[in-house]
Amino acid sequence: MEEDIKTALTVLEAGGTILYPTDTIWGIGCDATNPEAVKKVYEIKKRKDTKNMLVLIDITGRIIQYVKEVPETARDMIEVSENPITIIYPNAINLAPNLLNLDGSIGIRVTRDEFCKSLISRFKKPIVSTSANLSSEEYPNNFKEINEKILKSVDYVVKWRQKELTCFSVSSIVKLELNGEIKIIRK
Repeated sequence: MEEDIKTALTVLEAGGTILYPTDTIWGIGCDATNPEAVKKVYEIKKRKDTKNMLVLIDITGRIIQYVKEVPETARDMIEVSENPITIIYPNAINLAPNLLNLDGSIGIRVTRDEFCKSLISRFKKPIVSTSANLSSEEYPNNFKEINEKILKSVDYVVKWRQKELTCFSVSSIVKLELNGEIKIIRK
C-alpha cells in the first residue's frame, strides 16, 4: 500500500488522474482543486461537465475548508451513518469551479477507507471520486469489471485491493440546506 500511496501522490501533485479503491466502489480521481485535472476525469468518463462528481476528504474537520457554512446536522449524519454517505453541501469554496453543481453545491464524503484516508491526509487536499466507468455504462462492482478503456486512460492504476472480488455498493447521497432541509437523493 505504501508504494501505491507514494506513486499516487506524485501523480496527483502533477495534475494527473488515478484509478483507486474507495470505501464504496473503485473510483477515478484527481486533485479536486485543479480544474485541468478535473477536466481530464470528465474526458476519461466521456461525461458532460454538467453532471457532477463528488470529492473525498479524510476527516470531518476538513469540510469547513470547502464549504462556506456547514449545516449543523451534517456532523451528526456522518457520525451515525453505518454506511458511506455523501452529503451535498451548499456554497462550495476552494475547489475547481468545473467540479461544482450549477447551484454552487458540492458532494463530499468523509472516507473510511484506509488507503483513501492515508492518501488524502498526505495530499492535504480533497480528491475527486467518481465511479470507474464510462458515462453510459454500469459502475463496476470490483476491479475485474473495470472497462479496459478506463484502465488505459488514467495516469496511474493503484495495485492495492485489485484482487478483491467483494461487491461494494455506492454511497447514499443526501442534500443538506442551511435551513435544515434534508433531501434524500440516493438511499
